[in-house]
Amino acid sequence: MIKYNKEPLSTVKSSEIEFASFINKEKNGNIDWSTVNSFGEEWSKFNAFSEVEIKMIGDEYFDIVPDHVITSNSNVLDVGCGSGRWIRYIASKVKFVEGIDPSHSVFHAVQYLSDNKNVRITQADVDTIPFDDNSFDFVYSLGVLHHLPDTASAIIKCVNKTKKNGYFLVYLYYDLDNRNALYKMIFNLSSLIRFTVSKLPSYLKKIICDFLAILLYMPFVFTSRILNKFSMLRKFIHYVPLSYYIDKSFYIIRNDCLDRFGTPLENRFSKNEIQEMLKSAGLIDIVFSDRSPYWHAIGRKK
Repeated sequence: MIKYNKEPLSTVKSSEIEFASFINKEKNGNIDWSTVNSFGEEWSKFNAFSEVEIKMIGDEYFDIVPDHVITSNSNVLDVGCGSGRWIRYIASKVKFVEGIDPSHSVFHAVQYLSDNKNVRITQADVDTIPFDDNSFDFVYSLGVLHHLPDTASAIIKCVNKTKKNGYFLVYLYYDLDNRNALYKMIFNLSSLIRFTVSKLPSYLKKIICDFLAILLYMPFVFTSRILNKFSMLRKFIHYVPLSYYIDKSFYIIRNDCLDRFGTPLENRFSKNEIQEMLKSAGLIDIVFSDRSPYWHAIGRKK
């Protein structure tokens, strides 16, 4: 377990489990509280992923992580751990995992991961990561940093906590730089829906996003599944929007629909922009996965 480098601002209890909080909501920083609250609501609804789903999607995110990075001697930091599903994926393979998140999802994470003795959950954000620089062998942040006002600055702070020659893995929303014009047009139309839905009250947002999962996601998913049945047509699946969900459960689809349409702040980046942010943060040997979700990449701290 890695020691905190400062005293917590408070101690919070979830059932009988206590955890430290370094959050000061009165202090401005690289954080959008409406988005943080939105994720707290999201993970209160979606926090019961099956082990099969966690392994399947975890394998997709961690496909570019070298074997020597995740070992029984590795100390790991999950920045923006949410409900803790990626910690569940990796915990049995490493020495220790610290999960930090500023939202109320930490209450679910501490319960969900209570049987993992090599895991600790802390309430903190990228501006208040309570550890010395160069503390962790492996740091990752999956689907989180694009929801911050300044993604590039957040990447630097994550890399700072990574040891020299350690690795940082990140997944950031792409700006569809590898998609055709029709695909981009459909996405831009959906963004108009998101602009409205993300401003709705929580209870209404959840209901509408469930309907959107059926009305917007499932037609594309079913199309992809039909194409997949015919070997001569499988090459066209890549061109179908949302084909990523071809093998995903409706639970995952509903969760990601709420994430897509319910989140107030969202940034998107091209592969080149992500490459430059990682290099500017001090990473070398940067590798991008050529498979979805786009884009996830890993680099080594020089």
